[in-house]
Amino acid sequence: MNKFKKVIEDIGLPRLIIGAFFLVLVVSSVFLGLKPASIFSDILRRVVMYSILVLAMVPGVQAGIGLNFGISLGIAAGLFGSVVAMEIAFRVGWTENMNAGGLWLTLGTALLLSIVLATLFGSLYGMLLNRVKGSEMTVATYVGFSIIAFMNIVWLMLYFSNGDLIWPLQGRGMRSTVSLAGSFGGILSDPVKVQATQPAWLQWLAIKAGDITLPIGAIILLTVLCILVWFFFRSKAGIAMSAAGENQLFTRSSGINVDRMRIMGTALSTVLGAIGIIVYASIYGFLQLYNAPLMMGFASVAAVLIGGATVTRANIANVLIGTLLFQGILSMALPVINEVVNIGTLPEIMRIIISNGIILYALSKTKGGRAA
Repeated sequence: MNKFKKVIEDIGLPRLIIGAFFLVLVVSSVFLGLKPASIFSDILRRVVMYSILVLAMVPGVQAGIGLNFGISLGIAAGLFGSVVAMEIAFRVGWTENMNAGGLWLTLGTALLLSIVLATLFGSLYGMLLNRVKGSEMTVATYVGFSIIAFMNIVWLMLYFSNGDLIWPLQGRGMRSTVSLAGSFGGILSDPVKVQATQPAWLQWLAIKAGDITLPIGAIILLTVLCILVWFFFRSKAGIAMSAAGENQLFTRSSGINVDRMRIMGTALSTVLGAIGIIVYASIYGFLQLYNAPLMMGFASVAAVLIGGATVTRANIANVLIGTLLFQGILSMALPVINEVVNIGTLPEIMRIIISNGIILYALSKTKGGRAA
């Protein structure tokens, strides 16, 4: 009995309950006759789509700012960098006739611009958080909502030439949803797009094995980022950052600038958020502007908590486990509920209820700086 209690304490009751619910959905899908290959492909796709956004939580937590609800800053930087890159590509002609080099140039430009903007935004945001120590998560939530509201104004004011970006006839203001079909959408994940646009030596970036779709390119990018984050936190700077998040007084007495470490962690978190939204959009096939990214921060926070992180410690295993559980449940819930109760929009409503329920449950289990 004591060993059983210890297992529960080590794993965490929330993760056991959510993990059990995920297994129930998997077993139910088999009995309901759903195709395992299609379900696996959908889960894999969603995990890869969201994992970098969840990974963005790690530097902030380790640096001592807590759960970064202000990840919307990074998302805004990523979206802005993407639309500017698409406008440049349109004017220069990079993506004419779906030229492979042009598609990669557009993606590379989007990443470069987004990283520069996210570094600037993240550094300023880190300076703000240094002035409100003890209230970081409250201020971060406010900043996250505020930047989305501010970007709504920016999207309405932008004047571009690319017809894929602006509202038709008006010539001004961004569309609420921008298709990436003629740009870098799918070049890391869609076998059809890869085969149609990439040279033979890059055909492996996305493959279809039977009914299973493998987004190899996106998986490699996620793996590289996870390895870089892992190595960073074993470097001198990463260890100093973790120490600053663990015990500020001891770290300061050791001659380490705690405020600088917090700014670095916030900037890294924001940069990963910018990269994450670009990868998300590339796999999804669309850029979603205006209020669409509003709740992404909450989903990312919930995923890392479900994976075993706390408001003071987080690692890559927490990211991958949490994203698998969170997105796995959302992937499975809709088709299972649709098979059981096929009534109009009820399955989609249930998916939203489950999604928000997981977020609330994860946040409610954070007590005294630790996830219960």
